[in-house]
Amino acid sequence: MFAGLFLFLYHTYRPPEMKKKLVLFVLFIVPIVVYLFFATGVHNFTTLPILTRSVPEMGNWKTLSGKPIKLQDKITVLAFGGDSLRSRQGDYFNLNQKIYERYHEFRSLQFVVLCPFGMEPEAKRLLASMDATSDVKDWHFVFAPKEEIAAFYKGLRLRGQLDADLGSDNVVLIDKKRNLRGRPVEKEYKESYSMMHASELSNEMLDDFKILLYEYKKAYKSNNVVKKQPRHEK
Repeated sequence: MFAGLFLFLYHTYRPPEMKKKLVLFVLFIVPIVVYLFFATGVHNFTTLPILTRSVPEMGNWKTLSGKPIKLQDKITVLAFGGDSLRSRQGDYFNLNQKIYERYHEFRSLQFVVLCPFGMEPEAKRLLASMDATSDVKDWHFVFAPKEEIAAFYKGLRLRGQLDADLGSDNVVLIDKKRNLRGRPVEKEYKESYSMMHASELSNEMLDDFKILLYEYKKAYKSNNVVKKQPRHEK
């Protein structure tokens, strides 16, 4: 479109001064217009919308270290391992590479995989495999009875369902107030992100993840500004 307009004007108006102005216009103005056009055409929330408010807190379930994990006051990337962690190993390597390695040192962020009892040996093997290339200290595998996992998942109020083994290839984002975040607009509805597809992790999930982290970074900076303001004596 812009190229056609330029050629029309260029061939219509021959004076050298006009040619010079048209060249300058194309070199400096058109790139800015194109950038703004595409920038406004993408998913561009300033905050990531809430899909489910106040999801259930995790039960008194234990990790491999024997410690409980809580969602409150944490940003959580939550997955469901099911009875087939080994078959989903590639999924976790994708998530580890695309998201975890870049952001796991962010304060108050945790990566949690909820699994049925009996999956402890497979979880240890998976962690050992990832530990060869990553610092896995912020990966937490949590173990619970199957009926409690099913009840917990129901409390997330998602459209998608767990597989028969109570696992999933998808992960969800939960904020510090236990709100499940995503994209509510029907045209691009997104309640979870597929670990099977590296492109989805690198695009949709990464975009939404950055927005969520930015919310907390912005809030943290605002709180610091307020604290540094001098108190006025009455």
